[in-house]
Amino acid sequence: MKPSDFVDAITAVHLDAVFNPYSDRCELYDRADAPQRRRANLRAALEAASCQDIDSIWIARDLGYRGGRRTGLALTDEIHLPAFSEIYGGLTLSRATKGAPVAERTAAIIWRVLTQIDRQVFLWNVFPLHPYEPGEPLSNRCHTRAERAVFMELLYSLIDMLHPKRVIAIGKDAQTALSEFEIESYAVRHPSYGGQTDFMRGMAELYEIDIDPDHRVV
Repeated sequence: MKPSDFVDAITAVHLDAVFNPYSDRCELYDRADAPQRRRANLRAALEAASCQDIDSIWIARDLGYRGGRRTGLALTDEIHLPAFSEIYGGLTLSRATKGAPVAERTAAIIWRVLTQIDRQVFLWNVFPLHPYEPGEPLSNRCHTRAERAVFMELLYSLIDMLHPKRVIAIGKDAQTALSEFEIESYAVRHPSYGGQTDFMRGMAELYEIDIDPDHRVV
């Protein structure tokens, strides 16, 4: 599957109480062409990654309302769009929202570690959209098993497209989902809810490097 076909396939999915950043527009914060910008961001990332030797794919649970819902990029908030661009050699990425950039704590920790690893990594979620509590679009909820199943074949296609040497599950929910899909993975703790130290320790062991917990992405 080509990157453009992959993006088209995700864009076509519509589910209740789920925001699809590649087709939906937030009336409060999005620019008029926000879905197009997020599609372009994801397509650029996939095209760049498919031309590189990807060491690993880090896979978490689903998009958060302060991160991937706004950027269209997994585990990446608006603060870290420049860092994302840099690790892929200078991608053209754009903000899809109005106002000041919004930060996400999970993204900050992910990128604090990612920028210390001298390997090509792609970021993803087992459920690549933003599920929210009914009636509360700016909230986060865990996707359901049925919702996750919608994207099983696309996840296989992503792995086939990028040919990573390994898949790393971030958090128990992601590990459970990947096991359910019969995708072999290495597991590390999710950095939220007090898991920051264990997450960093787990990544340091997997990549056999020392990680500076105070490192900041410029």
